[in-house]
Amino acid sequence: MDLYVVLDDIRSALNVGAIFRTCDAVGAKKLFLTGITPYPPHNRIPKTALGAIDYVDWEYTKDKAHVINHLREQKISILSIELTEKATNLHDYQFPNTPTALVFGNEITGVSDEYINSSNETLYVPMYGKKESLNVATTVGITAYEFARQTY
Repeated sequence: MDLYVVLDDIRSALNVGAIFRTCDAVGAKKLFLTGITPYPPHNRIPKTALGAIDYVDWEYTKDKAHVINHLREQKISILSIELTEKATNLHDYQFPNTPTALVFGNEITGVSDEYINSSNETLYVPMYGKKESLNVATTVGITAYEFARQTY
């Protein structure tokens, strides 16, 4: 699958481990860990990754611009998953059948302006309850599986 996942300043190593498992489950080509995001061999990632670290191609860099430039050079569409004024509802969005990177942000502050401003599109997961957001690992699962559903 031509899916790439980018984690932007994720704080929780447990979330990162769960996201490794999701990336393996959907067959993501690569997981980019950026900024303050924990990365292997962090001792808490294996608890929720359950071995997926061995099967997912991943790269860590503190430099977000490096990842953005790499994605652009490879002609990979960048989609940030963040609730903004211009964001499109995930249920209304038709994913292109082209290589795509999904960017997920910090559990408190969201996706950084650096990624938002570099994105081809911004999407949000609709919420029907009182809270405005989901756990980042849950959001990765919902969004990655919607990408898979539409493009497989």
